Amino acid sequence: MRVLLAEDDPLLGDGLKTALQSEGYTVDWFRDGRQSLHAALVETFDVIILDLGLPNLDGLEVLQGLRDKKRDVPVLILTARDALDDRVKGLDLGADDYLTKPFDLDELSARLRSLIRRSHGRGVSVLEFTDIRLDPAKQTVQKRGEEVELTLKEFKVLRYLMENRGRVVSRRRLEETLYGWDAEIGSNALEVHVHNLRKKLGQQLIKTVRGSGYRVG
Repeated sequence: MRVLLAEDDPLLGDGLKTALQSEGYTVDWFRDGRQSLHAALVETFDVIILDLGLPNLDGLEVLQGLRDKKRDVPVLILTARDALDDRVKGLDLGADDYLTKPFDLDELSARLRSLIRRSHGRGVSVLEFTDIRLDPAKQTVQKRGEEVELTLKEFKVLRYLMENRGRVVSRRRLEETLYGWDAEIGSNALEVHVHNLRKKLGQQLIKTVRGSGYRVG
């Protein structure tokens, strides 16, 4: 899952990025409202964490810019502003959730998982297909009830494909999910992760759709 984090506080931003990466998210962090809006319009994200007090463009202006361009990515507003009118305005502009500072990281993580589930039309958190069971909260994968050890990037690939079960996911989209905005990517890195997943979970789980990408289901 790829997250856009718009937060100008360097300590909070760094802490959030580190915490979310440890939970398997790929995080692109921007400290400026204008940069955040540009990134959200030209790249694809699964969820956006948006501070309201951003330089250059206020968070509410970023949100309005997104919705004016018909971008329906889930947005969680994260801010120190706890006045009722700020919350109402954010929700009226199209925010999907609202969390005030200070906050608990476990609650933030749970809210992000909920937003991603809802955006994929799911009501439950655990992903299941045939004999594979993936729990995003616990970061575990089981095959026929036995836990299978995956690397973090293997887990990310499998989670994204299972979140989009039945749909072809392009190579580029998977690479963005794995590596984010500025990372250099090896030419066959994705193929290596898919190869390892097939070895661990079965050759038939992930289908290659020639010229298009990969699919589960």
